[in-house]
Amino acid sequence: MKIAEVRELSDKELKERLDAEKIALNQLVLNHSVSPLDAPTKIKEKRRDIARFLTEIRHRELKNK
Repeated sequence: MKIAEVRELSDKELKERLDAEKIALNQLVLNHSVSPLDAPTKIKEKRRDIARFLTEIRHRELKNK
């Protein structure tokens, strides 16, 4: 997900997507530990998406102060 797409989300959508991405990441890591994934780069992509969401949430917090 691109940062421009993240910025278009509302606060509620942003937090919902963050929770969903964290769950998906945990599931990917668990599956990868049991048997290797076909595309282990998906773990890296999920981590980066989570970081983008957290960065945008923090940016909005600082902007509102």
